[in-house]
Amino acid sequence: MKEDTNGGMEGGTERRRSRSGVPASGRAPEGGLQEAVQNAIEGEPEQPDEGSPEEGPWEDLEGLNELGRPLRLVGGRKGVKGRRLVKQGERKTSNSFTPEQRLLILDVWRRSGLYATVFAPLVGMTNSTLYAWKKKFDEFGPAGLMDRPKGAPKGSKLPEVTKRSIIMIKESNPEYGCDRISDMLTRGPGLGASSGAVANVLKEAGYEFEEVKTRPHRDHIRRFERARPNQMWQTDLFTFLLKRQNRRVYLIGFLDDHSRYLVSYGLYGSSTAPLVIEVLRAAIASYGAPEEVLTDNGPQYVTWRGRSKFSKELEKHGIRHLVATPKRPQTLGKIERFWGTLWRECVERATFLDLEDARRRIGLFIDHYNFHRVHSGIEGLVPADRFFQAAPEVFKSLKERVAANALELAKKGLPKKPFYLTGQVGGKAFSVHAAGERVFMTSEGKEREEIDLVSPDVGEPEGQLPEPVTPGAGLSVEGEAGNEEPPPPGVSAMDDGLERIAESLEGEDTGGGES
Repeated sequence: MKEDTNGGMEGGTERRRSRSGVPASGRAPEGGLQEAVQNAIEGEPEQPDEGSPEEGPWEDLEGLNELGRPLRLVGGRKGVKGRRLVKQGERKTSNSFTPEQRLLILDVWRRSGLYATVFAPLVGMTNSTLYAWKKKFDEFGPAGLMDRPKGAPKGSKLPEVTKRSIIMIKESNPEYGCDRISDMLTRGPGLGASSGAVANVLKEAGYEFEEVKTRPHRDHIRRFERARPNQMWQTDLFTFLLKRQNRRVYLIGFLDDHSRYLVSYGLYGSSTAPLVIEVLRAAIASYGAPEEVLTDNGPQYVTWRGRSKFSKELEKHGIRHLVATPKRPQTLGKIERFWGTLWRECVERATFLDLEDARRRIGLFIDHYNFHRVHSGIEGLVPADRFFQAAPEVFKSLKERVAANALELAKKGLPKKPFYLTGQVGGKAFSVHAAGERVFMTSEGKEREEIDLVSPDVGEPEGQLPEPVTPGAGLSVEGEAGNEEPPPPGVSAMDDGLERIAESLEGEDTGGGES
C-alpha cells in the first residue's frame, strides 16, 4: 500500500487530487448544498473502464492524467453555450409556438403569478422571449403574437409624391443622373431624396444600369479651384454652324473659376483679338476686374513675338495673364465642360433663325445655367449661389424647406409651392421666404419682418424673347468685321462699288464728247 501524499490512505492506491482538493474522480466531498448543486448541474462523472491504468508508471508521467490521456493546457471557453444534435423539428424556439399557444402561455403566466425567470424554464423558453411576447401583446393585442416575416419591407420608403417626381424628371430628361435628380428635388419642390434612393426608385420603375465602354486615361485628373469669386477667370472660344444659313459663328466666354458663373459672353461671325477684348471689357464693367485670367495659346490671346493686344489690355487693368500648357485642354477644364453642357442641352437640338436669334437664345440658356441649373462640382448649388457668396444662406433655406415639405407630405401628401430668395446687399446677407400665406425677410443683424410682394404688370412684348441677364458685348454692331449679314444668292457686296465706277466712267465719256 502506498502512502497518500496528504497523509491518508485510500484503498491501497494513491489518488491524485486537484489544486482545489477535489478528488480526480470528479466527486465533491460528502455533505453540504454545494455537493447537491454540483451533482445536479454537472452529473456523475464518467467512470473509467475496467483495466484502465490507475496505478503503475502512468501516474509518474507528467502531462498525462490517470486515464493515460494528455492533460489540457487551457481551460474551456467561457460564455459558450453547449450544443447537441437533435432531430429536425425537435428544436424548441419561439417560432415553434403557434399564435394560439403563445397567447395561452401568456395567460397561464399571468394567472400563475410567478416571475418570468421561474416560469420560462417550465415551458422551455427564455425569460427575454416571454417579456418580448408580453410587450407585443400590450402594444398590439393578439395581433402582436402573429407570425411576421423578418426583415424590412421591400421597396422604396419614399412618399409617392417623391417617387412620381423622380420618374417624371427622368422621363422628361433621360440624360439626367441620380445625383442631379436628387439636387433638383432638393432645390425645386423641396423633396428630400438621396442619390441612392433615386436609384432605387428608378430601378423599381424598370430602369437598368447600362455598361458603357470608356477609354482609360493615361494620367489621373488633377483638380484646382480658386478660393473666392473674381480671383481667376477662364476664357475660351467655341464654334458651331447656324443650320439655316450654313454659317459658322464663334462664341467667346469668360467663366469664374471658383463659382463656374459665366460673367460675360459674345457671339460673332469671326474670332479676333478685338472681339475677345470687347467681351472682357463688358465683364469688367459688370463685375469688376479679376486678379488673374487663364487662357490657352490661341492667337487671340498669345503671340509668338512681343506681347499681344489681349495681354496689353490685361496689363492696363492690373490683371495677371496665365497661359495653359500647349496641347493640355484639361487646364481649362471648367469652361470646356461648360461648352459641352451648352452643346448637349441647347445648341445641338436648337435651330436658330439668324445670328441675333442665336445670341438671344444662347444668352437665355446662360441665364438658366447661372441661376437655375444645379452643378455637381459645387455641392449641388447653382453658380450664382457661389459667385454672389450666398451659399450659406441658400443651404439654410433649402434645409428649412425640405423639413417643411416633409411635414406637409406627412399631413397632406402634396408638396408646398416653394418660394425663397437669398443674396447679399451692401455686403450683408438676407433671405426672403414664404411661411404659409405670409412672406418674411430676414436680414443680417436684424429681426425677421413681414413684407408684401406685388407682382409687376409690365412684361415682355408678346412673341418676343426677353433680353438675357448675363452681360454680353455689342454682338450686332454695324460695321464690325464678320457681323454683316450674308448677301442673298446672285448679289455681291461689290455691286454698289462697280455701279459707282461705271457711272463715273460714263460721265467722263460724256464730258469729253462735248468738249
